[in-house]
Amino acid sequence: MPKSSTGRLQRRCALTDCPLLSPLIVTLQLDAASQDYFDALRTAYFPPAINHLKAHMTLFHNLPGGEQQAVLETLAREAARRAPFPLIVAGLMKLGRGTAFRLESEALLSLRAALAAAFGPWLTQQDREKFRPHVTVQNKVSPAQAGALFDHLSQGFSPFEAVAEGLQLWRYQGGPWAPLAAVGFQGGAR
Repeated sequence: MPKSSTGRLQRRCALTDCPLLSPLIVTLQLDAASQDYFDALRTAYFPPAINHLKAHMTLFHNLPGGEQQAVLETLAREAARRAPFPLIVAGLMKLGRGTAFRLESEALLSLRAALAAAFGPWLTQQDREKFRPHVTVQNKVSPAQAGALFDHLSQGFSPFEAVAEGLQLWRYQGGPWAPLAAVGFQGGAR
């Protein structure tokens, strides 16, 4: 991939002046039933004033906005190589001031590693950290509220299967995200 030229441009214009340079976010597209389940929990437990998004599993938090076409081409190439694959919703995670569901899948780890290699020069420190796949249903609450929800959701929890169906590309807009593309996995049968 070519070197990003967006660093120079971002120093010359504010986010509101150059919206096409605002960061890109890549998420995993989940099957409809799992998405609905996580969305319902997020709606119920995420503070409404700051809940601008549906539930999501973030793969990359901050790719350069000026590289949208290259990012999309990479996502399409990887999606073409893969079939939809199962994810195990294995348990809950404490986030300090929130609660999330922990996901497990070797196929997901392989996909994330392939994308990270392709996006290597563009990765921020956050995206270079150890990948901990999860879906956040609550955040930015008191530790006591987070602990109470963790305990509540843990009662009677049994691991279940979700399905990864593709990749989604978003543009960060200072809170909300604008959808740019969804690329379904197109490889052979699961």
